[in-house]
This record gives sequence, C-alpha cells and structure tokens, in this order.
Amino acid sequence: MAITNESDTFDIGGDLTVHRLGFGAMRLCGPDIVGPPDDEAEARTVLQRAVELGVDFIDTADSYGPGVSERLIREAGVADDAVVATKAGLLRNTDGDWIAHGDPDYIRNQVLASRDRLGVETIDLYQFHRPDPDTPFAESVEAFAELKDEGLIEHVGLSNVSVDQLETAREVVEIATVQNQYNPGDREEAAVLEACEEYGIGFIPWFPLGAGDLGEKEAVMDEIAETHDATRMQIALAWHLQHSPVTLPIPGTSSLDHLEENVAAASIDLSEAEIGRLSE
Repeated sequence: MAITNESDTFDIGGDLTVHRLGFGAMRLCGPDIVGPPDDEAEARTVLQRAVELGVDFIDTADSYGPGVSERLIREAGVADDAVVATKAGLLRNTDGDWIAHGDPDYIRNQVLASRDRLGVETIDLYQFHRPDPDTPFAESVEAFAELKDEGLIEHVGLSNVSVDQLETAREVVEIATVQNQYNPGDREEAAVLEACEEYGIGFIPWFPLGAGDLGEKEAVMDEIAETHDATRMQIALAWHLQHSPVTLPIPGTSSLDHLEENVAAASIDLSEAEIGRLSE
C-alpha cells in the first residue's frame, strides 16, 4: 500500500514539502552500521521501492558505513525524487564506536564529501549529528550557518540536543528540524518535541520503533494492533504520525517486506481513545 494522503505532509524549513512518514537509511549498511551490506543491489532496491511507495524524505549520515549509506542513495538514483537529509558531527573508530566531533573545519570538509557521495550540488537538509563536548556548541552551529549562506546546504537541522541547545542554535541560524530519540515507550525528549511544535520545527524521532522494545506500552500496543489487524510496529508508527503534526518518523529497514509494512502504517487511523492510551 502506497502513501496516498497528500494532506499528511510537513514543510521542512517552510518550503520542502514531504510526506511525514520517511525512511531512515542507516540500516542499509553492514553489521553494526559498518561497511557495505552483503547485497548492495538489494539495498538500492529498497530505496527505489520506498520512493515508488510515496516516501519522499530519506535520512542518512556521513558516519553510516561510514559513507556507505550516502553512496547507496546516489547509486539508487533517488536523490532527485526525495528530500535527502544527511548529518555531520560523528566519527567512527575501528571498534565501531560513535565519537562526537563538531570542529567547524571538520564539518566544512564533511559537507564536500557528503555532496560528492550523494551526487548533489546542494544538500537539502544538513544536520549536526551530536553536540561535541570539546567544541563550543555555537561554533559548530555557526559552521552550518556558513554552509547555508554559501549555498552548499539548503536547511540546517540538529540532532541529540536539549531545549537550551535548540534555543542557542536558533540565535545563530534558522533551524528546520530536530532529530532526537523518541517513541511510545521513551518520551524523555517530550520537552524538545513541544518546543518544535511551538516553533514549527520538524521533529524527527530516531529509534521510532524502539527496536521492538517499547517497555510498558507493549501490552496496550498489542491490544490496539489486534483491533486494527496490524503489527505492534505499525501501531507505533501510526501513533507517531497522529501524536504530533510536526513529527517525521523515519523507520529504517533493509527488508522490502518490512518497508511495505511500515508504509502501510500511514493508513492506520487510531481513535482519540487509542492515542490517549498510548500517550498516557
């Protein structure tokens, strides 16, 4: 089932209109998000099928692979058919650890590498992946602002930030999106979502399905799923879409079957009572 509800959209930065159910391209890489997948052709097919189903917002990062996810997006030929968001600000070491690195010179170098891997002149949405405790936050954000001024990126986003950091960044440059961990079983970032709602900023919940672990919400979610002849994961996605009008969930998968299931979740209409039970 394809995404058909044209009204269920969000304008990123006020001018990039996307369907709110997007696709996260992290899991198209190899194990532990390091190296290429076993079947690169299948990974490209998943991306192409996502666009065929109406998905027009794809999220990735330079550290996924590293570089693999961005390259696969270019090779799949979907960058012209979707808004592509990528990120800078995390390094991967040989052990696969994620290391914050927000040095402005590094960010300026990475945007060139990401443009090349994606095969685009201008990156639609460029996100600061994680604040770096060794670099003043405002200095990192200023680097993104300069890249926007230079026309290398169209919009600036943040990830893994607090409300205070969002406020600091907004004093430097217009912020189009924030990407923080959030799902029905983990709503610690609710204050950030509320700030995004107040400012009309897109909120991209990473880990939107909690890898299937949704804590105390699992029982009620399974009950609601049975009512809708759906899966727990589909109900989680439907909840994201109906919980807030600024939310842009980006479930990721390397499976065509799971992709189809995720997209079908956009057609599930939860009742107010069901949303209330999941949001308690």
